[in-house]
Amino acid sequence: MDVATRMGTHIGTRYTETRMSHDSAHRQNLVPVFVALALGMFLAALDQTIVSTALPTIVGDLGGLEHLSWVVTSYLVASTASTPLYGKLGDTIGRKPVFQAAIVIFLAGSLLSGAAQSLDELILFRALQGAGAGGLMVGAQAIIGDIVPPRERGRYMGFIGSVFAVASVAGPLLGGFFVDNLSWRWVFYVNLPVGIAALFVVATRLHLPRHTVRKPVDWLGFAMLTAAVGCLVLMTSWGGSQYPWGSATIIGLGIGAVVLAAAFIWWEQRVDDPLIPPRLFRSRVFDVANATGFIVGLAMFGALTFLPLYLQVVRGASPTTSGLLLIPLMAGLLTASIGSGRWISKHGRYRFFPITGTAILAVGMTLLTQLGVDTPKVVTGVYMTIIGVGIGLVMQVLVLVVQNDAPPGDMGAATSTAQFFRSIGGSVGVAVFGAIFAARLTSGLSSLPAGVAGRVGASGGSVQVRPDQVQALPTGVRDEFLAVFVHALHGAFMWGAIFAVLAFVLSWMLPEVPLRRQSAMGRRAGEETAPPTVAAEVV
Repeated sequence: MDVATRMGTHIGTRYTETRMSHDSAHRQNLVPVFVALALGMFLAALDQTIVSTALPTIVGDLGGLEHLSWVVTSYLVASTASTPLYGKLGDTIGRKPVFQAAIVIFLAGSLLSGAAQSLDELILFRALQGAGAGGLMVGAQAIIGDIVPPRERGRYMGFIGSVFAVASVAGPLLGGFFVDNLSWRWVFYVNLPVGIAALFVVATRLHLPRHTVRKPVDWLGFAMLTAAVGCLVLMTSWGGSQYPWGSATIIGLGIGAVVLAAAFIWWEQRVDDPLIPPRLFRSRVFDVANATGFIVGLAMFGALTFLPLYLQVVRGASPTTSGLLLIPLMAGLLTASIGSGRWISKHGRYRFFPITGTAILAVGMTLLTQLGVDTPKVVTGVYMTIIGVGIGLVMQVLVLVVQNDAPPGDMGAATSTAQFFRSIGGSVGVAVFGAIFAARLTSGLSSLPAGVAGRVGASGGSVQVRPDQVQALPTGVRDEFLAVFVHALHGAFMWGAIFAVLAFVLSWMLPEVPLRRQSAMGRRAGEETAPPTVAAEVV
């Protein structure tokens, strides 16, 4: 890489800046690094969905049906809980070694998961894989924040959004392909060549500051946060499937999550070097952006959870086919992300997009309440495209806003906090919408003939409906059940629309702050030390 270096110091950091962060003539030098970062994010996003279609085969091979949900849950707990830790470690140790460590941990978890000989081993190794995935997500976005100025970062935002869009569609498809043609173990082995390539490019082409001062890690805070996240994810994973939403287990997990979260907040205000610095929350930009991200994540994950359920149960699509039917949503997300990113880079304004995106998301969620048993696939596709556009106009813009507002020394913590709030919003959304859906479905099933609920897997407060059993019902009974099922889904989608409206109201409170023309690396070198000032708001 053609590099011009400048030496300086910043709070114990030996600083070496690459010219690529400022000189547009050297922007091409970003391409291999950006590809490597995108591959890392792609792997983490892919492994959230690729396992779903392989689970029945895995259970048939390894046994342990009663613990099947832990294969997914262990990954989600580890990836969500580790996100703030990676952000903080990147700020104190340096982002490059932390990102490399995350790749190695993820690859080790992938290799061991593929070689697992029992379901217990697979659950343990999936947790290890998730622990690496948390660093891939936040590390890649924080590195981009380090080397690309916010004013230029918009042009890369669309490609970041495309990573998640492609991974969401490709996951079930690749999982089904490997199960049908090779082995379920290749669901995990496929990560190895991609991860090794990313590791090589990062090692040889990425040049970031080296830190010489080590700060103590807030391990107690991390333990409390991990426990809180574990309770929340278990509550959302088990509620309505393993246990009824009103059961003592689910309520106990909810109380545990709240108590542990409160203890974590209390501790963070007293520890010398907190995992999530409370000083970040003194900024109105940071607060509004993360609150909006939390609510949008809540609505978004609610839609992404229940749309496949509609496609599989009501329309009779297979898991793989339902992934293909979600392509309109991902296409809308991709188009909106790229378009908004390019406009922001050209004009330096961003506030219009969260406002417009949340409004479009609210419209899309409202339209989903019109889905019926016989709604044409084209109409369903249009509704999903609208939702994708709404999400694409919001999510990456909020990350850009948070990074632009954060001090250089807190770039990792700020980025990880934004990612964490979005993930937690998704978990809360699944819990809220799941409870609403379960209550409406249970109420509606009381009008059907006795035994129907138990036959399709929707009895005793559990709503883990089995699509094959639904299709096996007598025609008249099946039609009645699907009408009840769609009515229950409408309740979840309507609440998604309500939360999207709340995000729309919040987005109006987001200040318009000039986007910096220096990267975080340049600011560390002393090029720009003053915080950005609030510009006239765009209406």
